[in-house]
Amino acid sequence: MTNTHVAFLRGVNLGRRTVKKHELIEVFTRLGFGRVETFLASGNVIFDSKSAPDAKKIENALASFFGFEIAVVLRSIKELDQLAQSQPFAAYEGDADTKLYVSMAAGPIGGRLEGISSVAGDFDLVQIRERDYFTAAFRQESGRFGSGLDQLEKRFRDLSITMRNWNTIMRILKKASV
Repeated sequence: MTNTHVAFLRGVNLGRRTVKKHELIEVFTRLGFGRVETFLASGNVIFDSKSAPDAKKIENALASFFGFEIAVVLRSIKELDQLAQSQPFAAYEGDADTKLYVSMAAGPIGGRLEGISSVAGDFDLVQIRERDYFTAAFRQESGRFGSGLDQLEKRFRDLSITMRNWNTIMRILKKASV
């Protein structure tokens, strides 16, 4: 039985850390994955696998091909669908002044976010799960959203984590179901 997964790549297409769509497809295809396709230029690779994919194996192949390390966070489409069905942002509306994000960790979050609460006018920490946390970020005077979110990511120096806009997750689910 084949299962669909998404590899969320951290920190690609920023500065000199450029990865091209066709190159990503080549790396994942060489690893034996099927129906490989990318989504947006922010490092989202949708692929089919007959067994559970290994993030370290993917990271090693990417480093070998591109010449720099790329952290990978994996989620199955089933896991992403369960996140969507739980409606973590039911109390929020993503609009011009509010952006909704999910941060996904490569392993258990544990107590890394203990003692963190929302920062009025900056961001709300909406929900924490075993490997994911959800935030609503509000537009600052500078135009930036949720400037305090960087402080949350600093608590994950020993664990790969990547953030995606909730709309991106919903669009990936729609694309993967086609």
